[in-house]
Amino acid sequence: MMFADKSIHAEKRMQQRGIPPLVVELLEACGSERCTGGAVKLIFDKAARKRLKHYLGGKRGLRMIEPWLSSYAIVGDDGTIVTAAHTLKRHRRHG
Repeated sequence: MMFADKSIHAEKRMQQRGIPPLVVELLEACGSERCTGGAVKLIFDKAARKRLKHYLGGKRGLRMIEPWLSSYAIVGDDGTIVTAAHTLKRHRRHG
C-alpha cells in the first residue's frame, strides 16, 4: 500500500525525530498494519522485517536501516500520513 501525501505535521515530526523519508516509504511498502482508534499504525514487526529483508536484498540492506526499525507511522482514514515517531522502549525497575 502506498500513500500519496504526508501532512505538514508528519513532515515536521519526521525532521525533528530524525526519520528519513525512505524509512516511511519502507513502512508503506513492507510495514505491518495495526488498527489504532480510527487510524492505522505501520510498524516493523517480525513479519514486516522479513518482508523488508527480502525487499532490500538481504541482511546487509536490513542492517543499513537498523537504527530506524523502531520507527512507526500513523495513517489517517484518508490515506495521509499523519505523523511518524520511534517506539520508546521502557525499562522495568527491579527492587
